[in-house]
Amino acid sequence: MRKSKIEGYRSRAVYKFKEIDEKFKILNNVSNVIDLGAAPGSWSQYLSQKIKNGKIVSIDLLKFESIRNTTQIIGDFTNNDVQLMIKSYFKKKIDLVISDMAVNTTGNKNLDSIVTGELCLEAMRFSIDFLNGNGRFISKIFMGSSFNEIVAYAKKAFKDVRIFKPLASRKDSKENFLICKKLR
Repeated sequence: MRKSKIEGYRSRAVYKFKEIDEKFKILNNVSNVIDLGAAPGSWSQYLSQKIKNGKIVSIDLLKFESIRNTTQIIGDFTNNDVQLMIKSYFKKKIDLVISDMAVNTTGNKNLDSIVTGELCLEAMRFSIDFLNGNGRFISKIFMGSSFNEIVAYAKKAFKDVRIFKPLASRKDSKENFLICKKLR
């Protein structure tokens, strides 16, 4: 049986976020978080265990089983009505936006990289609008033709930008994570 199932997590993706958190201290002094593209919810599960006095919003186009201590929004995070709903829920700038979003892959690694890169950019633009000055943004990013452009954009928006490939990622995957801290 898979370790994630034994430990009660919905997917093995939790180990990627856990490794990112342990290495970069992502959840230190964090109380308000938005998880973009949250389904099936393993990152939100991890957050709900770690954040005791805060608010966690999990957003996805798909409905998924609810998670203790989180608020679920079914919808598109780029939609203005959804963004207004989030702003009225938090009533202030937040500490962390995370995204493990990727498009349904086509098998064309260049196309998949470009389209997932666009998702990463959308999530970053969203985070810039929602984060406080010390805010953090974590997002999946694929190596590919738009990679350097996305990293350059991140460096214009954040003071500390790093690229990290967790051990929990498959070795043959083009997946990396963009770790951004402190808005400029």
